[in-house]
Order: sequence, then C-alpha cells, then structure tokens
Amino acid sequence: MADITGTLTQLFVYPIKSCASVALPEAELTPVGLAHDRQWLIIDDAGHFQTQRQIPHLVWIEPKVNDQFLHLSAPGLPDIAVPFAPLTAPTISVSVWNDRLLALDMGDVAAHWLDEFLEVPGRHFRLVQFDPRQARFSEQSWCRGTQAGLQFADGFAVNVLSEASLRHLNERLMELGLDPVDARRFRPNLVLDGLDVHDEDRLSSLRFMADGQVLELELVKPCPRCQIPDINPDTAIKEAEISTTLAQYRQLTFMDHAICFAMNAVVRSNVGGKLKLGMPYQADYQI
Repeated sequence: MADITGTLTQLFVYPIKSCASVALPEAELTPVGLAHDRQWLIIDDAGHFQTQRQIPHLVWIEPKVNDQFLHLSAPGLPDIAVPFAPLTAPTISVSVWNDRLLALDMGDVAAHWLDEFLEVPGRHFRLVQFDPRQARFSEQSWCRGTQAGLQFADGFAVNVLSEASLRHLNERLMELGLDPVDARRFRPNLVLDGLDVHDEDRLSSLRFMADGQVLELELVKPCPRCQIPDINPDTAIKEAEISTTLAQYRQLTFMDHAICFAMNAVVRSNVGGKLKLGMPYQADYQI
C-alpha cells in the first residue's frame, strides 16, 4: 500500500533550456525525462550553454514542438519554424556544466534569429539539439550508483514540486506585502497535490498508472536554487525578494546550506506511457 496518494495538477516541458515553459495536458515519459524536455540548447561561440543567469530575456523565447518542427516566437520578431535536426546534421561540441558532448546544429536560420532577438554586443549564438547517440547521466552518487539519463537539464531528468510548497511560499510573500508567484518561477515538470508542505523532500518513489503500465520516478535530490526563480517570467526583471524569502526557511544543512525548493527525480520504470493532467499518483516515503 502506498504511503500517500494525490493527483498531477500541472505538467510542463521546457523544449529549449532556460527559455519559456510549455504547459501541456499530457506528455510522454521517455528514458531521459518528458518528451522534448530540454532537448534543445542555446550556446555561444565557444559552445558554452546559455541560461537566464546570463541573459534574463531568454525567458521571452517561446518554443513549441509540432510535427517534427520547433516553432520559435519572441517579442518583436516574426515566428520561425525550424525542422528537427537529422542525425546527418553537423555536430558541435557543447558544454553543460562539467559535461562536454556533441550536439546537432539547428542551422543558420535559427542562429540568425537568436542573434537578432538576444542582441548581446560582440556575441553570437546557435541553437543545438541533443544527439541521441550521445549519453549524459545524472550524478551516480545521488542515484544509488545506477545510471539515469537526461538531455540538457542541469543534472536530473525530472523536477517535482508540490502545490502545498508553492502555496506556503506565497503565503510568506503576501505576509511581506509581495505578490504571489506561480510555478513557472521554479521550472518544475510535475506539480502535485495531496502532499503537505515540502513533503516532496521526503518521498522516495512516485508512481503513475498509464494504460495498464506503471510509470515510476525516483526522487533523489533536493533542487538547489540559483537566481533564476528571482527572474519574473513575464517581465524578465530580477526580483531578489523571492530568494531572500526562501533563504529564511529553505537553506538545507545537508545541502551545504543551499536554498532548495522542489525535488529532482530520475526515470525508474517503463517508458512510452503518457502522464496526463488529473492523473492519480501513489508515492512512498523514504525509509
């Protein structure tokens, strides 16, 4: 018998790392997370990955995936549709934190569009797609010594947040006279009800039943937070009050006092099934 049950209330993917979220009614679970999540990456001339940490208005780029095309929208520019890169596309060496790997180049049209929108003097950018022939894994010390794949996410395939934790933060913000924030600030993939405040910290496994098969995630590590939750996804303006408020109660000693919010998870079961809004889940607490 499961320790706790609830439902999936919000479902997001982020096709391009650090660009706008895409809220979905359903998403396929793959060995490296939700389909098309962080499948694309923006790099500079040196192949280094770019995020809102360096360029806050990346959050204004809205990607959508449809019929083997990646559609890009941003203020002040015409929309473009770029076909998925074939395996025969040129490859570029890219870095994501400490990992170096080859990625598929998405071509000059996407690159010129990015340069025109980002407008960073003296710098140029390219869009790349994760090459499925490459292997990238989460840190095994958090995954019980086993391999867990991912694409261009920071370190783990899936991020899980509870409605209760977000609601608790918003209560604190409003007590300070600040506006509440929504889940987009924290870039989760799954948002769950049925949990108490920060109960996701205590979970070991999360299971969904989809078309007769069990889709299972293992929650392995609290998610340390940088300044990205401070960036308003609508204005691209940094609002440091978010981190300041979290620091009052979410600096975890066993995480070297990092501010942590939500949990990182890895895929541990059958894949190919779809997660859907309103789908019930079962979860067990860590022993």
